[in-house]
Amino acid sequence: MAKEWYVLRVQAGREETIKESLIRKVELAGLRDYVPTVLVPTERVSEIKGGKKKYKDRKLYPGYIIVEMDLTEDVWYLIKDTSGIGDFVGSYRKPIPLSPPEVEKILNTLRGKEETPEVKIDLNPGENVKIKEGPFENFDGVVDETFPGKGTVRVIVTIFGRATPVELEYWQVEKI
Repeated sequence: MAKEWYVLRVQAGREETIKESLIRKVELAGLRDYVPTVLVPTERVSEIKGGKKKYKDRKLYPGYIIVEMDLTEDVWYLIKDTSGIGDFVGSYRKPIPLSPPEVEKILNTLRGKEETPEVKIDLNPGENVKIKEGPFENFDGVVDETFPGKGTVRVIVTIFGRATPVELEYWQVEKI
């Protein structure tokens, strides 16, 4: 059995329920050996709401699921018959599997995001910012450096006529 990875178009927003439905149908049909893995690639992102840091899973490819399978006729009809699945990505008659480098890239992305979620900081060095919270509230400064791994920003603030670097949480500052 030559298992390859394929991409399926599904209804956006229902990726998880369609994945569960497909797994259930595969189990009932006794085709688990032919379809061992069904994935909805996600990444873990942190966001600040109400001053509290929360982690959230965000889909990397909304509207798609990735399936490792041996594409036999039985598997083909089972997938075509599953509610919510549109079609295979690729040619109309014969689905095109993902290349090994593409599969490796997706799997590495999934492994990497499980280890440490990275904060997206929408600030660049040299931008003027205003501090919203903390001991330097209402001070203006200039972004010196961002640290997405820690979720912090180094801002140069003028205190008593001297430029002083201050490290703050990224949500404590806003662009001017």
